[in-house]
Amino acid sequence: MASPQIANDGSRLRLNTTIKLRWFAVAGQTVTVLTISYGYHFPLPLDLCLAVISLSVALNIVLPLASPRSHLLPSRQAALLLGFDILQLAALIFLTGGLENPFAMLLVVPVAVSASTQPLSVTIALTAFDIALTTFLAKLHFPLPWVHQPAPVLPLLYIAGVWTALVCCITFIAFYAWRIGQETRQMSHALTAAELILAREQRLSALDGLAAAAAHQLGTPLSTITLVAKELEREVPQDSPWHEDITLLRTQAARCRDILSELSKSGPGREDDYFAQIPLTHLIEEVVAPLRTPGIEIKVRVMDAAPSSKPSGEPVIARNPGLMHALANLVDNAIDFARTSVIVDASYDQDKLRLRIADDGPGFPANIINYLGEPYVTTRPRSRARDGEGGMGLGFFIAKTFLERSGATVAAENRTPPDTGAMVQIVWPRAKIESTV
Repeated sequence: MASPQIANDGSRLRLNTTIKLRWFAVAGQTVTVLTISYGYHFPLPLDLCLAVISLSVALNIVLPLASPRSHLLPSRQAALLLGFDILQLAALIFLTGGLENPFAMLLVVPVAVSASTQPLSVTIALTAFDIALTTFLAKLHFPLPWVHQPAPVLPLLYIAGVWTALVCCITFIAFYAWRIGQETRQMSHALTAAELILAREQRLSALDGLAAAAAHQLGTPLSTITLVAKELEREVPQDSPWHEDITLLRTQAARCRDILSELSKSGPGREDDYFAQIPLTHLIEEVVAPLRTPGIEIKVRVMDAAPSSKPSGEPVIARNPGLMHALANLVDNAIDFARTSVIVDASYDQDKLRLRIADDGPGFPANIINYLGEPYVTTRPRSRARDGEGGMGLGFFIAKTFLERSGATVAAENRTPPDTGAMVQIVWPRAKIESTV
C-alpha cells in the first residue's frame, strides 16, 4: 500500500530538531552573557538579556505540550518558529551593541536552517525579515559593552561594511543552502522512484513465473472441461434450456485454452506476428471483440481531435502483447462493474493519443481509489466476481505496469456527476506509441 503523505508543502523540518537547536542556542547565549558580565565584568543589561533568553526557554517548554516531538512542521509553522529565533537573536544583539557585536554573524543561522529544510518562498521571506532587522541594528542599539575605558566609536563606513558583509552572507548562505538542499531532495526523490520501479518490476517478474506455472498446470483440467462440454453439447437436445449454457461453457473453456496457448508460444516468427503494425481502430476492435456479451453494450468511438484544417491521421500502433493484454484487462473490469454499457473513447492529435474506458456502474470506492495500481488492491466485491470469490487485485496492477512501460500516463477516477461509474484515462505521447512506418 502507498505510504500516507505526511507533508505536502515541501517542509522537511521536525519539531524535535527546532527544539534541540533552540536549547543549544539558549545554552550558548546564557554562557556567553554570564561570562561577559561576571567573568570579564563588562557592563551590560543582564536582566534584559536573561529575559530575552527566557522567551526561548518558555517556547521550548510549551512546544512539546502542543504537538509531539516527531511532528513534521508545515511550512507556515516552521516559518513562524524560525522567525521567532531571528527576532529573539536580534533582540539580544540589540541589547549588546548591535552590529558592533561580533556575535551579530549568528543572524545567518536561522536562515541557513530554513534554506536547507523549507520551500524557497519561506526562505525568501525569512531572508528579507533578517535583512530588515540587520538594517535596524545598524542604526539603533544599546552601546557595545566595554570595560576600563570608553567603548570604541566605530566609523559609519565600518558599520556599513559590516552591514554589507552580513547581508551578503545571509543572501549567499540562504541561496547556497537552498540549492544544496534542493539537489539532495531531487536525488532522494529519484532514488525513491527508482526503488519503487524496481520493486514493481520484481513483483511483475514474480507474476510472470506464476503465469507460466498456471499455464502449465491449467492445461490438463481445461482439456477435460472442453471434452466433457463437447460430450454434453452432443447429448443435450438443442431445444433444451441447458443447451445454451453448455455451449457457453465450451466456448469459454476454448478461449482459456487459446490464452494459455498464447502464453506458451515463443520464437522469432511469433514475435514478428505480435509486433505487426495495426491502426488504432482495428487494435481497439481486436481488444474489444472477444469481450462483447449480450448484457453489456460496448460503445467504441475513435476521433481525430486535431483542427479540421490540420488532420493528424489515425495512429498506427505495434500489436504489442503487453499493451493489448492491459487494454483488454481494463475493458473486462469495466464490463464486470457496468450496469448497461461500457464506453471506449479514443481521440488523437499531432502530439497525444488519449484513451478513455468508462462504465456506468457504482464507481471506485473512496477508500480504494488512491491505492489503485498497487498489487493486491481490488475493488471487486465477492458478489460481483464471476466465480463468486472476489479478485486478487493484480489485474489493474499488471495493466498499469504494461501501459506505463509503453510510455503512457494512467489515471483512475470516478465520472463527473450526473454520470455514474468509474473511468480510466490513458494518455500517450504520440511519438512513443505510434509505430514507425
